[in-house]
Amino acid sequence: DKDGYPHFMLKEINEQSRVIRDSLVGRLRNESVDLSEELKWSNEEIRKWNRIHIVACGTSYYAALIAERLFENVTEWDIRVDVASEYRYRELNSGPETLAIFVSQSGETADTLAAERKAKISGACCLAVTNVPNSTLAREVDHVLLLKAGPEVGVAATKTFTGQLCVLYLLALYLGRVSGTLPDSKQKRLVQELRVLPFKVDTILEDHLLIRGLAEKYANARNFLFLGRGNSFPVALEGALKLKEISYIHAEAYAAGEMKHGPIALLDHDVPVVVLIPRDHLYDKVLSNIQEARARSAPIIAVATSGDQHIIPNAEDILWIPPSEPELNPFLEVIPLQLFAYYVARYKGCDIDQPRNLAKSVTVE
Repeated sequence: DKDGYPHFMLKEINEQSRVIRDSLVGRLRNESVDLSEELKWSNEEIRKWNRIHIVACGTSYYAALIAERLFENVTEWDIRVDVASEYRYRELNSGPETLAIFVSQSGETADTLAAERKAKISGACCLAVTNVPNSTLAREVDHVLLLKAGPEVGVAATKTFTGQLCVLYLLALYLGRVSGTLPDSKQKRLVQELRVLPFKVDTILEDHLLIRGLAEKYANARNFLFLGRGNSFPVALEGALKLKEISYIHAEAYAAGEMKHGPIALLDHDVPVVVLIPRDHLYDKVLSNIQEARARSAPIIAVATSGDQHIIPNAEDILWIPPSEPELNPFLEVIPLQLFAYYVARYKGCDIDQPRNLAKSVTVE
């Protein structure tokens, strides 16, 4: 049931710190990641791989895009992420030297299943990241890593996005360790941050009234632009998707560096721009993008790191996230975007848990 929440979506947003905690249980050991109980891979099998394909749809695809950047950072394999509806029709080199990872909340997504069957025929080692242990996908693949999110009733994915991201991060760190490409110091730093991440998520959830007020301020806008760089770019994609799904407001997301290549033509005082600008090595670049948008009179909603004084004069409104290791900022950035979309839809009187034309699991083409 809803446990007193007005909608399942709000309940599930508030369960995300618990999802992270549960995802870590039994998978961390002595400041390192150990998935050997779930993934019975021999060293010989792992050494055989030279590429990783991550395949998914919708929100799961955006989680995969974020994880792709960590895989690139901690392993030496060639990493490819694709939407299942495209992957299944492409002529890709995916033989026995490929680890193919299929990400699906339900494990019943038609395109993801078709892509998995194609990869399996080619001889790839197939791994499912799913929330449903007895799903078709889980039964068909060679190996399974389960989310520990629990049932998700709201059609718009929230806590399963966080669960997928957490499991994919753990997998990247595990493969980096067993393949010898991840330094112990880096793994320790990231594992320590994963342990405190749930507490940081809770601090963002405590700011829900501020986010609610901001949503009401912008609920009548007809168009939004979301911008991010690095691992914040896929979070921008997910933030725009959430707003579209449940409030029916048109929203586009772009890599911030692409703004001059088209989207800047859309900007005026009626187009709010949501910009993800955590304190990382791309901060100055994103700040420049904000200034370009402000020069076109676009109102700026920044998702920024607490204590950042430079962003205050450059944004009309700010959603704060706690400081974190840069690799883990996406876990924190997505929470205010989910709440923002939820409260905009609530203000507009939309059917939040069952938005029009959408299904929880897309089981037909």
